[in-house]
Parts: sequence; structure tokens; C-alpha cells
Amino acid sequence: MKLGMCAGVGCPQDTSEIFGENTKGEKEELFPSFYRRFEVFASKIGTWSSRMSVRRATHAGSWYTSSVQDLNDQLDGWLAAAKPTLSPARAIIAPHAGYAYCGACGAHAYRQVDPRNIKRVFILGPSHHVRLNGCAVTATHTYNTPLYDLIVDTGINQELLQTGEFEVMDIQTDEDEHSIEMHLPYVAKVMESKKDQFTVIPVLVGGLSVDQEANYGRLFSKYLADPHNLFVISSDFCHWGQRFRCLLRQIPRGDLPVYRSIR
Repeated sequence: MKLGMCAGVGCPQDTSEIFGENTKGEKEELFPSFYRRFEVFASKIGTWSSRMSVRRATHAGSWYTSSVQDLNDQLDGWLAAAKPTLSPARAIIAPHAGYAYCGACGAHAYRQVDPRNIKRVFILGPSHHVRLNGCAVTATHTYNTPLYDLIVDTGINQELLQTGEFEVMDIQTDEDEHSIEMHLPYVAKVMESKKDQFTVIPVLVGGLSVDQEANYGRLFSKYLADPHNLFVISSDFCHWGQRFRCLLRQIPRGDLPVYRSIR
């Protein structure tokens, strides 16, 4: 029985290092209680390690379908209805509500993505569940989607952390947040021809001052300048209605876009 989590830190790699060369039956006979507790502990270590390295698709089955076939059909249909008027885009802004509300809308942004030259996808999403004075990166190595798993670029994460301007999300914060996850199926879909040949860099964005916005802009600018990078900006555009105190200031004319009527 191996204990991979202990590698390199002085922990035993095999129970034989503790119990000698006895067979499993002899070990259990010699130390029945300890051996059972050791086996349980090792099992929990393995489960914990796996859990911390993978972010589950926690909103699949509620905010969007968890069915691979249905999700593929939805995304294909929405993308087919959109036009590549600004392709190839280097950065897009798309919504992060449930797909029933914004799936079709998001397709107009993702239709502008040409995967052929893309090696990395930065996904910047606002924090909804924790107060964050800055930005944070994931601690995981893999992001699950119903379509296929996305590989986190741990090298870029380390570069960002070395600036001293980024925190690391704990797994609970990571899995609670929807602003990044709602883009993952779309990223997987438009990049499916490059499956396993690109990485993602999820970034959780907190409440920033004007000075912080300028500072993070400078930090991200070198990555934006790289033509192999795509930036996805996750946004609501606005929360509409009385509940959010966002109401029309005037009734829009037929020739006046809604967004202008709320300025």
C-alpha cells in the first residue's frame, strides 16, 4: 500500500517500512487495531488528495444540464445561430447566469473564438460568496466539465502568485463560485479541437479600487499581448429590476437600445 501524499517529506512509502517484511496477515495479527486504523487513515489521505486537486462541476444539473448529449446539443445549437462577425477575438465578455437565461446570449461571444492559435484561456470572474480585496487563483490542477476535463496552467498560476498580488482560493470557495464555472462548458466546446492541448487560468476577482484595477491591468497586460492567450471576462452586464435597484430612467423608443435608456 503506497502513500503518495507523503512522498519526499520523510513519511513511509509502504507499510512494510513500519511493519517489516511480514505478510499482511501477520501484520494484522501482530497489530490488529493499529493496522486497521492505519489503513483507514491512508484511504482518507488518498481521497483528500484527489478532492483537493480537482474542482468538480458543482453547478451541473442545476444551472446547466449535466447530460453530455444535451449540453453538446444546446451549445451546438446556440453557436450555430450566432455569427462570427468579429472573429478571431483575443478577449470576450460573456454572461454567467444559468444557461436557461443566457446560454444563447453567450454564444455570440464564444462564436468569435478561433481555437487554432490558442494555448491558454484566462477566465476572470467576480467573487459572489467571499469578500476578496484583490484577485485569487485556484489551488486545483483540473477543472471538471460534463464534456471533458480542463487542465489548469499551474505554471502561470505560480507566476501570478510570485507578484504578491494574488491569493489562493480554498476548494470550498472555488466550488461555490459560479461566475467562472458557467464559462467552462463553452470553453470546452469551442476548444474541443484542441482538447488536452490548451490550459485554463481561472482568476477570481474581488472588489477592486481604481488603483488596483490599474495595477492588475498592468500585470495581465503581458499575457494579453501574447497572441496565444484568450481572455474571457465573466459578467452579468447588469442585474435588472426593482430587487437590484436597476430600473429604466425613461421608456426606450423603438430606435433606442435598452442599454442607452439606463445610462
